[in-house]
Amino acid sequence: MNIEINKEYTIKLLEEIINIPSPTGYCSNVMAHIEKTAEEFGCKFEKNKKGNGIIEIEGEDNSYCVGISVHVDTLGAMVRSVNSDGTIKITSIGGNLFPTLDGEYCEIHTRQGKIYTGTMLSTSPAAHVYKDSKDKERNEENMMIRLDEVVKNKEDVQALKIETGDFISIEPKFTVTPSGFIKTRYLDDKAGTACALSLMELFKRLGKKPKNKVKIIVSTYEEVGHGCSNIPKDIDELIGIDMGCIGLDLACTEQDVSICPKDSSGPYDYEITSKLIKLAKENNIKHAVDIYPMYGSDVSASLAGGNDIKGGLIGPGVHASHGMERTHIDGIENTIKLIYAYLTE
Repeated sequence: MNIEINKEYTIKLLEEIINIPSPTGYCSNVMAHIEKTAEEFGCKFEKNKKGNGIIEIEGEDNSYCVGISVHVDTLGAMVRSVNSDGTIKITSIGGNLFPTLDGEYCEIHTRQGKIYTGTMLSTSPAAHVYKDSKDKERNEENMMIRLDEVVKNKEDVQALKIETGDFISIEPKFTVTPSGFIKTRYLDDKAGTACALSLMELFKRLGKKPKNKVKIIVSTYEEVGHGCSNIPKDIDELIGIDMGCIGLDLACTEQDVSICPKDSSGPYDYEITSKLIKLAKENNIKHAVDIYPMYGSDVSASLAGGNDIKGGLIGPGVHASHGMERTHIDGIENTIKLIYAYLTE
């Protein structure tokens, strides 16, 4: 494939959206940034009632519509209550790996618009004090937030207007290494989002259009299962771009685009999957074909919601999902190349 991917643009865009906190249900700020990005490329942008963004790219033939689903919501937490000692009890948003959160910096976003910083810790955080500091299970029940404010009791925290239901985001620690690795939280699925949004830059720079109309759906509730349960009625097929799985007997690496024929929700469309594999081979795009053993996507949610579509699933290989994740710029580049080939060949 003789196209040049603007990797600098994609990495810059990825860093921007990674650094805008967006736990599921708290996505208006990042969606505003995505809307601005779409407008810069002259693409129509709209939101549905629950806040999913929909970007339209005109095709050579607009009578058929290919949807691309990505999600910008991430794992996170919410204030459940305030403990008597002024620490915060949490409730999880999405499937957090709590052992990886012990010691992580976080922010609490109040409904008055204030942001307070803190650290997520075990309820037995000190090795010199608690006998079970090393062995205590790190789970939702045994984790709390230590606020970076002078608070000694529940009343002190309430005076800060921190309340039950306030969202909590974890510091992502976005880093690009000299060897091309991108390590950060929330590559699931902001890496996929950056791939899809980069199509706007690519089509404009090349002066080309996709064969058919394209609608990019940026969902905001994927991590809790219903992100794309309802999609625009004119979408005929839906390709999910989400993280590719790495581990066990799976073949994918961080340099690959992963093509998924089946995940926990069942098989994806045979013809779409076959076309994706064929295009990857014909265009010498480094790829892997893998079954995802513990996984569901926005395409799954769309099918479960009764939408009359057929669907496929691809994405850059991401190591250590739901923890401190890592991918490689090659995996992102190969994902963009494959979805571009699918939309143009």
